[in-house]
Amino acid sequence: MYLQHLTLRDYRNYQSVDTDFSPQINVLIGANAQGKTNLLESVYALALARSHRTNNDRDLIRFGSDFARVDGTVVRSTGPVKLGLVVSKQGKRARVNGRDAPRLSQYLGKLNVILFAPEDLNLVKGSPALRRRFIDMEFGQMSAKYLYNLAQYKATLKQRNAYLKQLKYGQAHDTVYLDVLTEQLAQFGSGVAVARATLLTNMGQFAGVIHHDITRGEENLALRYQTQIDTDALQNAADTAADLMQQYTQARPRELDQGTTLVGPHRDDIEFIVNDRNVAVYGSQGQQRTAALAVKLAEIDLMKQETGEYPVLLLDDVLSELDDARQTHLLKAIQDKVQTFLTTTSMDGIAQEIIQAPNVLRVQAGTLQAQTN
Repeated sequence: MYLQHLTLRDYRNYQSVDTDFSPQINVLIGANAQGKTNLLESVYALALARSHRTNNDRDLIRFGSDFARVDGTVVRSTGPVKLGLVVSKQGKRARVNGRDAPRLSQYLGKLNVILFAPEDLNLVKGSPALRRRFIDMEFGQMSAKYLYNLAQYKATLKQRNAYLKQLKYGQAHDTVYLDVLTEQLAQFGSGVAVARATLLTNMGQFAGVIHHDITRGEENLALRYQTQIDTDALQNAADTAADLMQQYTQARPRELDQGTTLVGPHRDDIEFIVNDRNVAVYGSQGQQRTAALAVKLAEIDLMKQETGEYPVLLLDDVLSELDDARQTHLLKAIQDKVQTFLTTTSMDGIAQEIIQAPNVLRVQAGTLQAQTN
């Protein structure tokens, strides 16, 4: 798939944009604070109906305007799809082929994107919450079922935590309602955990091959799913739900005492194992960055395997953070494979012999202008 056309109206610092893109490499070049990242963000928002930079949708609206609008034409193997996202101070509305999509699951997956920014190089050594957000955002694009189970799990978890606090402070006494919430949490949590285990295994296989190539065969990478759930139970949702219920029963006295849920996928994590050692603890910064790069590149093949389409790749000033060897491997991995949007302040230092005939767009003060190479 690729994004053929993009229209922006009053989005961030863009008053109006109406442009076509190459299905190969698109380079957005310009000084800092001109709008390069804003443009990438608009593509991301078109795909996921949300920003990766803010939780406040109003931030997307250009100063002095009442709403922001993003429209795009996506070319898929099955034909073109028109997507639209309008964000106003009253809320947001997503449309597919001119029709409102009342549920997010009806919208997501029409345009799949992978964002790779400098902060993603901290994936290995960052917090568990960062890694959970990473897998949830990516897996949610690949599977509507995963997205549904995750949304229901989070909603039920919020309800259960609120009720545990009421029980703790004597504001409630009905443990039957807690039992109902616990059973629901186990059901939705089992769907999340089983999908995570399966998709992380597949991602690990792709990442291992890529990592082996980047390190010229000197290092082996494996991804290890860190969860409280018994490994054998993760083979199917029913066993996983039963295992979670058993753990909730055992943890109930502590949960009532602390007023919060202590068991479940919201506490999961990923370990990056390089040559049988946890690279987050024992690896160098270079090793950590190589592992992160391998995982981000593995997403491309995993998404193709799960959805039947290659995603659109968004590289936000990430090449400047990679040494020549890693930069070259990244560019070779994506050439003639996925549509790519790449932001940079200068083409200097970029392996231009690898990037063949890119579509170069100069970004200046919220405007786009084609630049001949």
